[in-house]
Amino acid sequence: MPQFAPLKNDTFLRALLRQPTDYTPMWLMRQAGRYLPEYRATRARAGSFLGLAKNPDYATEVTLQPLERYPLDAAILFSDILTVPDAMGLGLFFADGEGPKFERPLRDEKAVMALQAPELGSLQYVFDAVTQIRTELNGRVPLIGFSGSPWTLACYMVEGGGSDDFRTVKTMLYDRPDLMHHILKTNAAAVAAYLNAQIDAGAQAVMIFDTWGGALADGIYQEFSLQYMADVMRQLKREKDGVTIPAIVFTKGGGLWLEQIAAIGTDAVGLDWTVNLADARRRVGDKVALQGNLDPNVLFAGHAQIQAEVRKLLTSFGKPTAGNGHVFNLGHGISQFTPPDAVTVLVEAVHGISRELRQ
Repeated sequence: MPQFAPLKNDTFLRALLRQPTDYTPMWLMRQAGRYLPEYRATRARAGSFLGLAKNPDYATEVTLQPLERYPLDAAILFSDILTVPDAMGLGLFFADGEGPKFERPLRDEKAVMALQAPELGSLQYVFDAVTQIRTELNGRVPLIGFSGSPWTLACYMVEGGGSDDFRTVKTMLYDRPDLMHHILKTNAAAVAAYLNAQIDAGAQAVMIFDTWGGALADGIYQEFSLQYMADVMRQLKREKDGVTIPAIVFTKGGGLWLEQIAAIGTDAVGLDWTVNLADARRRVGDKVALQGNLDPNVLFAGHAQIQAEVRKLLTSFGKPTAGNGHVFNLGHGISQFTPPDAVTVLVEAVHGISRELRQ
């Protein structure tokens, strides 16, 4: 097993575990990405998005880029949520300007019943990247591993790509719930194994992105998304070499179900920007930490406005006490059009104002 350097900054992990911190730690969803010119340069060298994601050297390079620029409190593995269905043989490809697509989407009973959790060996490039990133971080900050949720992966697997209305996947859900449950059960087993392998490779926290959970009706969400994330939680390794590995669950549009998400065994719940942070803290009490939840579009405003919105958000959460935890993040991924200097202002504001509010 690889030997890693001791962790110098564990503020992010402490906040997730609801332990006292000197300031509010932060990272950004999609922090390694197209808003950074250095990312675009590396991607051009890699030739394609998949060329970038499937090459551990490139994946390591782009994961570390935002940390060279900003004093962020965590790194997140550079990868894609669709690596798992790709390894299941669905034929992932990226059409120019159209986002991800699958050559062989799950459209009939035969395809669904043939679906199996992938051999982990076919995802070795991800685990190699995790180990390489963790080694090169050299203890600077923790590394987050991640996966899409069983439901969010199913949306792509059945639709064959992104969707505006989820018509195909929801038709199957209502018409043939047996088939949908088969896909979700397979996905949950695959996601748990995938995250556990990332933990074995060196991930120090893991996150489940339920990007499309909010597209579901109440009652349907619990049966077809939340239940399967709870399944993943039950199978997840929660410690490695005696160290706790915290888990974060993020359902975009899931503010309505905050208490139910908090009850599935996760350490932290990610919030989108529609949720009031003070209200969220009241609702979950000391059950879980919270992560979020600045509107990413705030970063297009002037510097004074960015600082004012950060202050508003941190004040809304209030002073963290023992048993509460807050990790600052955006309410969704950072926009590719964000000016890099706006992120400098953001990080300085979060660190500075949160220290001041703890006085």
